[in-house]
Amino acid sequence: MKALFIGGTGTISLPITRKLVAQGWDVTLLNRGNKNDLVPGAKTILCDINDKKAAAEALKGLSFDVVAQFVAFTQEQVERDIRLFTGKTRQYIFISSASAYIKPMRNHLITESSPLTNPYWQYSRNKIACEQELIYVRDRKNFPVTIVRPSHTYGLGSLPLSIHGHKGSWQIIQRVLNNKPVLIPGDGTSLWTVTWSDDFADAFIGLMGNDHAIGEAVHITSDEALTWNQIHRQLSEALDRPFIPCYVPSTLLAQTQDYDFTGSMLGDKANCAVFDNTKIKRLVPGFRAKTRLDQGMQLSLEYIMNNKDRQVEDPEFDAFCDKMVDIMRRAEQEVAAL
Repeated sequence: MKALFIGGTGTISLPITRKLVAQGWDVTLLNRGNKNDLVPGAKTILCDINDKKAAAEALKGLSFDVVAQFVAFTQEQVERDIRLFTGKTRQYIFISSASAYIKPMRNHLITESSPLTNPYWQYSRNKIACEQELIYVRDRKNFPVTIVRPSHTYGLGSLPLSIHGHKGSWQIIQRVLNNKPVLIPGDGTSLWTVTWSDDFADAFIGLMGNDHAIGEAVHITSDEALTWNQIHRQLSEALDRPFIPCYVPSTLLAQTQDYDFTGSMLGDKANCAVFDNTKIKRLVPGFRAKTRLDQGMQLSLEYIMNNKDRQVEDPEFDAFCDKMVDIMRRAEQEVAAL
């Protein structure tokens, strides 16, 4: 089986690529080559997919059983892919996002038929527009699309935390190690679903070349739902430090000028996210996410602690956290004095 991955070396896609190569798939990565050394055994096409002429030339005369698009974020990019791959693949898999589901939720359990609308996050609205374009060509031109909606997927070197700065999770780890409060949206009791990337990969591979998946939209997540308090408490326990939360209303976070939290908070993490995975289990018999958060977090933490390139200081975010902690403490004192 021949697969083309556009991207193929990110948090979600890298475990998929590695597993396919190990299983004997003929895998080609189309990207700019920044991380292709992470996947020995895969072929490469060095090209920026957004350079339409270069991409068309690089793909001339090629065809694939599966094309998986991991780095398309706008309707225009999807329209380009439709032109590039019509008649050249038996299945086109588009990576959408579970953040596209309606916010706020109208039902505590999310299914693939839950409405797609997100008034708070342009990223999610763009993904919805991509899906709508693909459904249009599926229905009118028989384009062989499968839509996959990941939720919060993490892997080695990444942690599924509620609030972080522009440089990743290291500064939050540092705050925990230094016994400083960490910011948690709301009161920390909303439910959130996180998925280990290797588990996601198993389900995704089960969709590849799967005739029953063509024309379908499906989310892939764990069945384990935890509160933000539980998630951050597990981080503290893994680092052998006390759990010291600072609760901040999501609406207040969305108002800050230092970071754009409107989309990621009000359009995603401030809401409960619990998924019905019946459909992926039907399409991929035997699939289940096997890695609990405490297990995945320990693996990821060990990787971070042993790799200096993952230990990126973020003093601006640390200062922002200190400022928010001070604001919330003063607010508590003022309310107590009423």
